[in-house]
Parts: sequence; C-alpha cells; structure tokens
Amino acid sequence: MLTPEQKSHFLTHGFIHLPNCFSREASEAFTANLWTRLGMSPDDKSTWHTERTNMPSHNAVLVSEFAPKAWSAICELVGGEDRIAEETKVWKDSFIVNLGTEGQREVGFRDLDGWHVDGDFFLHFLDSPEQGLLVIPIFSDIAPGGGGTAICTDGIPVVARHLHNNPDGVTPWMHVRGTPEPTGPDRLSFFKSVVENRELASDSSFHEMTGEVGDVYLLHPLMVHSASKNATRIPRVITNPPVSLKAPFRFGDGVGGEYSLVEQKTLRELGFPEGLDGWKIEGEREMIVPRRIRRQEEMKEKERERLAREGNGYPIAVA
Repeated sequence: MLTPEQKSHFLTHGFIHLPNCFSREASEAFTANLWTRLGMSPDDKSTWHTERTNMPSHNAVLVSEFAPKAWSAICELVGGEDRIAEETKVWKDSFIVNLGTEGQREVGFRDLDGWHVDGDFFLHFLDSPEQGLLVIPIFSDIAPGGGGTAICTDGIPVVARHLHNNPDGVTPWMHVRGTPEPTGPDRLSFFKSVVENRELASDSSFHEMTGEVGDVYLLHPLMVHSASKNATRIPRVITNPPVSLKAPFRFGDGVGGEYSLVEQKTLRELGFPEGLDGWKIEGEREMIVPRRIRRQEEMKEKERERLAREGNGYPIAVA
C-alpha cells in the first residue's frame, strides 16, 4: 500500500524508492552463481575483463513471493494486478553488473552517453503496454559514484509529447516510424539533446539510483535514464525487469474508471489531466527482435559451460 507521500512523489518526479523489499539472504541465494557465470573472480580484479555486463537469464522468481512489498506497489502504480501480463510477474536472474575500470573518475550526468528509454523490443506509442513500468531491484549496496543508474525526471514530458505528436509510432530510439534508422552513436541523439539542454532538463531533475541490497526503484516507463560510471570499483548488481500490461494504457476521457498512477503522471505531463479527448494511435503495433537477444544466447551457452565445469549445473531457482 503506497502512502500519500509516495503517490505524490511519483506524480511529481516519476519514481519512488522502496527500501527493504527482500532480504540479503534471498539476494545471496539468487546471485550465488554470479561470478562463475561471469567467468571472473570477486577477489581478483585482474579477471574483471568487462566494465559492464548485461547477463542472460536462467531462472526466475515470483515477485509476489520474493519481494511482496514491491509487488504490491507495482500493482498499485499500474492499476491492479489484473492488468499485468503473466509473463512479467517474475524477476529473472538477468543481472546487470557494473564493475567499473581502473582509474575511473565520476562523470557528470549530462556527460553520460547512454541516455535512453527502455523497450528496444517494440515500436513505441504513447499507450504501449509492453513497457508499463521500469523496475530496478538492487542486489548489491550502491554508494554515490558506485554505478547507480542515472535518471532525468524532466525527460518524461519530452518523451510523452514526442509520442503524442507521432501516433504512427516511433522506433525505440524515438525516431519517427518510416524515417531512416540511424546507426552508431547517433541513434541516441534524441535523448542526448534532451539532457544537454538546460531549458528542458534542470540540474535538480538528475538523480543516481543508490541504495542497499533489497531496495527497489519503481519508475515511470518513459523515464529517461543511463548507465553511469562506477568510480568505486565495488561491484554493482541490479536487474531491470519490465512490467508489461495485458492491454494498452488508457488515456481517453470517459474510460469507465480512474486512471492508474502511471496514466495520471503521463496525462499531467501532457497537460491533459482529465484525459485525451478522441486520441488514438494511427500505426500498427510491431514487435522488434533486438540484436542483444542473439548476443545473450551466445553468452548463456558459455555460462552453462562454466557452471558445468564448476560442478554447479544450472543455477537453482529460488521460489
């Protein structure tokens, strides 16, 4: 049950921070084979050959059992458990590990180069149900400068307006459907232009997602965010499981019920808190197979080989 203060914070800033959603013991069990899977040693930094790794998944836990407080908040934000797609009622062990690099210094928020919104697997519309909420469970203590995800809350209205103005759909990188898809670093130029513009993004809109093992951040699906640099070289371990909805978000007036907190936040940022009269998408919904899927399948096979050599077999699922 979210408090009035938490609801107000979400409607104002687009995120909430929930402490102590699962225990350290549960976290340790879920991450037990992490270093074997990585092929690195936690005690020997010379083996830390990769700064940041997006790992594939082997197992999953029911969020309602693993982190019931977080699950309750998730349901409340999106308008009820019955609106959530079954396949996203779990968290997978697809950990995102940030180990930093030797001599790494902290980098200012505006100078980070990975700003984006999540959802590289579908064509985006304002009401897209595939990414109904952005979730960040924390599996390692994260101090300031320790690689916590960076967010820009002022990016939400910019992205919402862009989607509202392009009902034919846009690519995951916010380019209008039908226009040439950019390649290389320029693919993220839309978001970079937002965070570099002080008229669009104030200094106070930037935050680093720090916390302790068991904490969970719940963020609006249009939250602009980026990986940050880990200057501490203390391993940072998180996941970012999406919450998908069974049906698109409801933004038209007269929907026959109250808007969810996520819907309220989107409508407020668009300047239509009572609903969008007559608004609808114009393009066909489309799923996308991102290149990362193939890379992660290859990683998964290598992880299986390392686990077999260590005599661990497959990771044991935590229920």
